[in-house]
Amino acid sequence: MSRPASKARKSITSRKKASWGVFLTLSTLMLLAVLAGAMAWLHLPMGFNPQLLSASPSPQVLDLSIELGTSPKGVAQAIADVGADVSPPLLLLWFRLSGQDRAIKAGSYEITPEMSPRMVLNMLARGEESLRYVTLVEGWTFKQVRQALAKAETLKSSTQGMTDEQIMAQLGRPNDHPEGRFYPDTYSYAKGSSDLAVMSRALKAMDRQLAKTWAQKPANLALNSPDELLILASIVEKETGRASDRPLISSVFHNRLKIGMRLQTDPTVIYGLGEAFDGNLRRVDLRTDTPYNTYTRAGLPPTPIAMPGKAALKAALEPASSNFLYFVAKGDGSSHFSQSLNEHNNAVNKYQRGINKQDP
Repeated sequence: MSRPASKARKSITSRKKASWGVFLTLSTLMLLAVLAGAMAWLHLPMGFNPQLLSASPSPQVLDLSIELGTSPKGVAQAIADVGADVSPPLLLLWFRLSGQDRAIKAGSYEITPEMSPRMVLNMLARGEESLRYVTLVEGWTFKQVRQALAKAETLKSSTQGMTDEQIMAQLGRPNDHPEGRFYPDTYSYAKGSSDLAVMSRALKAMDRQLAKTWAQKPANLALNSPDELLILASIVEKETGRASDRPLISSVFHNRLKIGMRLQTDPTVIYGLGEAFDGNLRRVDLRTDTPYNTYTRAGLPPTPIAMPGKAALKAALEPASSNFLYFVAKGDGSSHFSQSLNEHNNAVNKYQRGINKQDP
């Protein structure tokens, strides 16, 4: 009796072991399947909500704005709310498991259809905000700077309605005239940034560039301060048609300053006319006195007349060695330089009036 009972118990034990083995195998396979699915989900594009895709036109990117202090749960929900085709609870679970849920940074981001949950989290954890760009061009006036910033995409206009003086006060420079104080360059900014923030960066950039340039001042320079350098550089910027002419144009103004000769430069007159300038500079304009009329007043004008770039600052500091006192535009972007008034008048006749004394 004992032997058959023993065999029966062994048979039951074997069946249990077999069943347990099958269960473990199935559980392992299921777990592997879940893990494989999870890994695939992490790397597969989320895509956009089908309702968004049916819109006309369908969006190319989703704009995601994460406010400071938003919880990981709120971030996951925000991603779905802007149109990503993803489950917020599942996305939150991924945030938690990754260990980066507390590394998510506030800011403005762009989500594209091909981005996966893993890519989105990496972007948020690194703070890789979507940036826009605005370019401030050499030779622009502060009025043109304000107009460009007002038109810049997604840039908040916090200076709208402010006077130039109020803007400079906001920038911490209440006693400075804004003209020429901002460095021409391309500036990046995040969605929702303010025009005042871009101005502040451009102002500091010009401060640095001006200080760096002035630090290389030669001993015999006909300028007495960084402000004078900025003013002359702005004139050189406006007078230059061909880049290679900058040092020679600068030399003309330096030579005139050294002998007390008036600069007699048209761009300063035009600047002084302001809104009254209609695009045609007349003789009466050259005789109309303003603080910026360098035909009626000696020395430099009171402020810059535009934004000089790095090359104009360098040319104003390092003029070419010459005896030139005059120059005139040749019509091809370059200038003709002269030492005497008679030679200059002949050049004016030739290049601007079409009169050439050598013609028969």
